[in-house]
Amino acid sequence: MNLKSILTLVSLVVLMSVSAQKTKAPKFGKGLFNLVGKDSTFTMKVGMRFQTLTTFGWDVNNGLSNSSSNMLIRRSRLKFDGWAFSPKLKYKLELGLSNRDKSGGSYFTHNSSRQIMDAVLKWNFSGNWVLWMGQTKLPGNRERVISSGDLQMVDRSLLNSRFNIDRDIGFQLRHKFKFSKNFLIKQIYSISQGEGRNVTRGNLGGYQYTARIELFPFGDFSGKGDYKGSDLKFEPKPKLSLAFNYDFNNNASRNRSNMGSYMFINGTSEGSSAELYQTNISTLFIDAMYKHKGFSFMGEYAYRDAADPIAKNSDGTLTGDIVQVGNGLNLQTGYLLSKTLEVSARYTNITLDENITGKGAENQYTLGLSKYIIGHKLKVQTDLSYTDIGFKSNQLMYRFQVDIHF
Repeated sequence: MNLKSILTLVSLVVLMSVSAQKTKAPKFGKGLFNLVGKDSTFTMKVGMRFQTLTTFGWDVNNGLSNSSSNMLIRRSRLKFDGWAFSPKLKYKLELGLSNRDKSGGSYFTHNSSRQIMDAVLKWNFSGNWVLWMGQTKLPGNRERVISSGDLQMVDRSLLNSRFNIDRDIGFQLRHKFKFSKNFLIKQIYSISQGEGRNVTRGNLGGYQYTARIELFPFGDFSGKGDYKGSDLKFEPKPKLSLAFNYDFNNNASRNRSNMGSYMFINGTSEGSSAELYQTNISTLFIDAMYKHKGFSFMGEYAYRDAADPIAKNSDGTLTGDIVQVGNGLNLQTGYLLSKTLEVSARYTNITLDENITGKGAENQYTLGLSKYIIGHKLKVQTDLSYTDIGFKSNQLMYRFQVDIHF
């Protein structure tokens, strides 16, 4: 889908709202407009958001040398969601418009950019059972599932960038039930293609299987706060979510499960004659979210392993590609000094298997400051990070970002 197609789609939606639908002007941050069918057979909320990011970086080992800077539209999204035919059949469509959103076009995505982020149906077919069908985020680590617009800091941690399982196309079965008066349990089971988002060909391996269980000993969070950064709801009573997650990608051909680079063999490269190395890749996540009276804490642990992480050609010679096996730890906390001002801190450790990857440990320390003008819908965030890298020069990074949601 190119820019012309996107603009045409937006124009059609606007025309629908003017000529054939009832429109309501929502509050700021609640969408551009809401559509309701004349016969009440569907609803659609249309929204958009974007982030402007400025980054400065320096090498530390030789003083503050090799300085760099970058300004970009980090994310730009167009969102549609609502229900069709019945409130029990919901949908979500999210398109990425920035260069970062669309990057990654290849032979496997039919040599095109990747505008589609989410395209998913959610069918509440019985009680608390909901079946998701389409492309969306897999039930992976908590920080990844938190929307990029609801983050406590400028962006996600190094743990997420190294270990997350991101988006894929397939099916998810979701269920929740009360174990006792306050104790809530949520379950998610997923079967997906195992190649990542927008892949149209090259699915040579098996499927990807994911299971996640979430425990809420003190009941559910306010306003879906278990998947939002910061305690902007100022939970009057302690709220805690503990989650355990296991993901198995059968015969994966990328070096980070359904993410990362493809592992080619026998001298082939991207194209119709490509041959791919395949191995089973397992990923384990354990995470937690705690909130109370403006204080929040999020912790995550990730571990990735592979049946044979060293890629080999058909004759047994090494290709040079490896699966990024190892583990990561992310600890993050924040405190709201007022209803709109928050200080936060984060520590992240990445330890890949040095015998396989040849890389040592990374430790990153981050201090953040956020001004929530209208919650997460209009905010200014800044942070300063120091990264201790065992295998190359240490880094200092400063970021400043403005985030707006309509």
